[in-house]
Amino acid sequence: MAVFKPFKAIRPCSDHVKAVASRPYDVLDTDEARVESSGNHLSFLHIVKPEIDLPKDTNPYSNEVYEKGKENFNNLRSSGVFIQDDNASFYIYRLTMEGRSQIGLVGCCFFEEYFEGIIKKHELTRIAKENDRVSHVECLNANAEPVFFSYRGKDSIDDLVSERIKTEPIYNFHADDGIQHELWLVSSSEDISIVEEAFKSVPYLYVADGHHRTAAAARIGQKRKEENLNHTGLEEYNYFLAVLFPEDQLKIFDYNRVVKDLNGLSSQDFLNRLEEAFIVSKIEKSESQPRSIREFCLYMEGGWYRLLAKEGSWDTNDPVADLDVTILSDQVLTPLLNITDLRKDNRIDFVGGIRGLEELEKRVDSGEMKAAFALYPVSMDQLLKIADAGEIMPPKTTWFEPKLRSGLFIHDLE
Repeated sequence: MAVFKPFKAIRPCSDHVKAVASRPYDVLDTDEARVESSGNHLSFLHIVKPEIDLPKDTNPYSNEVYEKGKENFNNLRSSGVFIQDDNASFYIYRLTMEGRSQIGLVGCCFFEEYFEGIIKKHELTRIAKENDRVSHVECLNANAEPVFFSYRGKDSIDDLVSERIKTEPIYNFHADDGIQHELWLVSSSEDISIVEEAFKSVPYLYVADGHHRTAAAARIGQKRKEENLNHTGLEEYNYFLAVLFPEDQLKIFDYNRVVKDLNGLSSQDFLNRLEEAFIVSKIEKSESQPRSIREFCLYMEGGWYRLLAKEGSWDTNDPVADLDVTILSDQVLTPLLNITDLRKDNRIDFVGGIRGLEELEKRVDSGEMKAAFALYPVSMDQLLKIADAGEIMPPKTTWFEPKLRSGLFIHDLE
């Protein structure tokens, strides 16, 4: 049973929503955030990446940074840029990218369900990044950005959403990247009851994007529970901000790999070694997008190659071993290139498929990297199977688009 409850959102007034809405904190580095927010004092980047307003040598994990984010947020609230809804509500959030829409419900999830396994994860988290989000939320005393969850869809939820989006949204704008963002208020007691009851029969929620924010929210809830001798379980700190999408609406993009060297092998020797586990063929650039699972494309020295995995190089009985990213690691990265730790080895980097195969060519042609591997995207079915099995995906396996915009709704922990 998944707990999903309405909340009184702090959100920008309609006149300022486009200026406020920003890309998430973890999509941009500090320098990119400075450029993107330049000339826009309303950008939510001033709250989620407040180091952009401090000297360049400022430690992004210092208390000074978190306090600056709090100051920026309070200034925007006091100046009337943000309002807070009087009544607890759900919100419907539709994102449309290149003609494809995904529609989620915005509300709050219960932190205990993370520890109980009702909220399922598929990635490991790093404690430093968890600590960063804990500090940010604790200082702000609010969830500034939602986590991105999925669930196996239900007709009752779909029906309600379909009816409500026939009405006028409270927000409707196109961000600078062309993605359309729309938001509807779901505030009637009848509709709220329908949503809450429907999610009581949803057995699991799945973290799609936001593993560190989810882990941080659970830690904050647990900490405040332990510190409150009169804890009842109803306090607002028990809940954290989330957008829930039915799994059949989500699209995962490929997450590709680039490597700095061939571990002492010549290009021809490398190709010869690849033939132990793959059928290797030279291809034209027009054929360089993998067409199905078990197919990889390699870019090296100005040319593209297709790699078809041979039978026996994967294990269909193990949902993780069955992934293409695992096949690449087990058959190429580890045995041939001696890249054994994807999280720490600086000889490998990762490129989200949204950047296109041209980015792979660019990284190699510049001399920065020696070779690039294009992969076929993981499916939502694979993600759910791995999460259900209690397994963990290898690092940098999923890339979701479109990304949620930050600053459209904030959850006050008080």
